[in-house]
Amino acid sequence: MDITQLNTNADKHIVAFGESRIGGRSENQDSIGAAHTPLGFLVTVCDGMGGGPGGKTASTIAVQEILTAIREGHKEESRANTVIKAIRRANMAIIEAAGAEPSLKGMGSTATVLLINEQSAIIAHVGDSRVYQLRGRHKVFRTFDHSMVFELVSQGVLTEEQARLSAQSNIITRALGIKPDLEVDITEVAYLRGDRFMLTTDGIHGTMPEKELIKLASNHSAAPGAVVDDIATRVDNAGRLCDGHHDNLTIAIVETQTNSILKPTMTPRTKLIITLLATIAAVSIFL
Repeated sequence: MDITQLNTNADKHIVAFGESRIGGRSENQDSIGAAHTPLGFLVTVCDGMGGGPGGKTASTIAVQEILTAIREGHKEESRANTVIKAIRRANMAIIEAAGAEPSLKGMGSTATVLLINEQSAIIAHVGDSRVYQLRGRHKVFRTFDHSMVFELVSQGVLTEEQARLSAQSNIITRALGIKPDLEVDITEVAYLRGDRFMLTTDGIHGTMPEKELIKLASNHSAAPGAVVDDIATRVDNAGRLCDGHHDNLTIAIVETQTNSILKPTMTPRTKLIITLLATIAAVSIFL
């Protein structure tokens, strides 16, 4: 898939681009979708798993069901609940499809969802595909992988970079299509004008240290579409120069053009700076 503008030019609230490539595999089992909905602009990125046609089928079902469910969402219900229900609906659709067709048995998919409107951004995920929120050149939010190695990260056994390089990095602990009872991680975040939300499958973020990925994604001298294509091309070229068997790779970037109504909370670093400035100002009065 070539780089695609995910929103319309008439949308002055955000700018969004996405790209998905097959990498060195025989089939692209990643899927990406976007839509304007009554609840805000929606982007979802899903990474399928399973032998034969299963992986692609699972991620395709996930994207289609999530898009449909949120399009049908009611403004009377919270956006967070709507997103959770949409992902759980996708989960059951995958389970039912696998039960109806033996060749699809064991298929599953990760899911990431970004639903953004003037109020705030709702972020949800299952599995090891990720959503980042970048401000300036810094990460202000990132989802935490549902994977075996990231459980070791949470326990302090591994660093995140050690987890990325581990041979077990692709073993996930949560996915759509595995069991009916699905836990979805979800959060609401505020944003400022110029923030970038980045959705990636592990074919992107698993190929380089996170600091390098953030540096590339937060390059504001380039438009979001150019950044998406640059990252995808770098990852694809690096894979071809290695063994040529690299994973499917999918990335989407949504850049905000306004501040959200919800106000961002101050980070510990910002609070420290304000406290130091206030202290300096107070001391100067008595000098």
